[in-house]
Amino acid sequence: MAKAKTAYVCTDCGAEHAKWQGSCAECGAWNTLSEIVLQPAAKSAGAARGGYAGKAAGAPKVTPLTEVAMTAEVRTLTGIGELDRVLGGGLVDGSVVLVGGDPGIGKSTLLLQMLGTLGAQLPSVYVTGEESLAQVAARAQRLGLPLAPLQALAETCIERILDQAASARPRVLVIDSIQTIWTELLTAAPGSVSQVRESAARLTRFAKETGTSVFLVGHVTKEGGIAGPRVLEHMVDAVLYFEGESGSRFRVLRAFKNRFGAVNELGVFAMGDKGLREVPNPSAIFLSAHAGPTPGSAVMVTREGTRPLLVEVQALVDQSSLGNPRRVALGLEQNRLAMLLAVLHRHGGVAAYDQDVFINVVGGIRVQETAADLPALLAVLSSLRDRPLPEKTVAFGEVGLSGEIRPVPNGEERLKEAAHHGFRRAIVPRANAPKSGRVGDLEVVGVERLGQAIDACR
Repeated sequence: MAKAKTAYVCTDCGAEHAKWQGSCAECGAWNTLSEIVLQPAAKSAGAARGGYAGKAAGAPKVTPLTEVAMTAEVRTLTGIGELDRVLGGGLVDGSVVLVGGDPGIGKSTLLLQMLGTLGAQLPSVYVTGEESLAQVAARAQRLGLPLAPLQALAETCIERILDQAASARPRVLVIDSIQTIWTELLTAAPGSVSQVRESAARLTRFAKETGTSVFLVGHVTKEGGIAGPRVLEHMVDAVLYFEGESGSRFRVLRAFKNRFGAVNELGVFAMGDKGLREVPNPSAIFLSAHAGPTPGSAVMVTREGTRPLLVEVQALVDQSSLGNPRRVALGLEQNRLAMLLAVLHRHGGVAAYDQDVFINVVGGIRVQETAADLPALLAVLSSLRDRPLPEKTVAFGEVGLSGEIRPVPNGEERLKEAAHHGFRRAIVPRANAPKSGRVGDLEVVGVERLGQAIDACR
């Protein structure tokens, strides 16, 4: 069998080298060269033993899209509603999903629960590279899952995993985790860039050729990203990421990439003694139960994927003893907070240049849309004046640099969600306000300028 041809590529600049060396000759970075396969071996061990790989029935040809059958992809419900929502409506045959998150946040627990509900209708295999089969069985018993439909494999060699998968013919394959998998074609250590990328490529090819849905569990680096090369995220069909504070029992599963559904779709879970449990009303956990109106608190309607959510934005404004007052934002972009404070001063007539400003989104959720601009400013203004906003008031809208209040997408759905939760007043961009001025029992106040929004809060 011919030996695979490899090279060493710098992970910083992408320069290619014929052999490994301490530093990159192009950019000068140290310890950034990783081995990659340029030309694989003539025949892999899996193919030699009659593995899954085989020649295509015919050579591909250029085909007009009008001749392609426009059939919708077949989806299978996992039995976990929040996971189905994040996946875009269920599992798609042949899809490859990367699941990331901090250690202990619930990645393995969620996937094992999914296999426990799917095992009765779809054959599945749980491949563990970090735990023994006894540990997996003990966790399944703690979660109260039926052991009969669950099949597990303790293996880290990708060739042997694919051989076993070709024999078992599962419809769902879970790899926990991709950093522990290695291939015989490379001499690099498991977890290296080349091993992770080659193993993921083999699994992706297996998924597409056999129609098996593959889940890859990915570790997280110190910077908070999924370990391994960025190309790993491009190879898979969906990237799901667990968010949540380490001390909180709530977990948020967000889709950062999804070829079969909406990006930024969000599912909410609560961790208990029986594993992860779905939260049917996520807005309830993101709203603090204050006994009465509280200064520095504003409620907004954000949109995560296809779901509108009510979240509370809290602000604390205090006299600063520093030459440069602090600007701290948790759940919002810090640079945008500094910009909004400048707009508040210039077009709202409220100065906060000598105040420390702290902003927090309750529940640990991260709001990435501009609809949080207006409620953030109203929360800052409420804390600065030590005067609460009117009770049962909700707000959303983008604030421009000239002080205008810009509309945001899906305004009608946001207002219906606020009315459904019993809010009585909404301060929104005029373009998002209905002509009647009401949505059910919700009074909608449309504003065009920041000054009008401030007046509407009095």
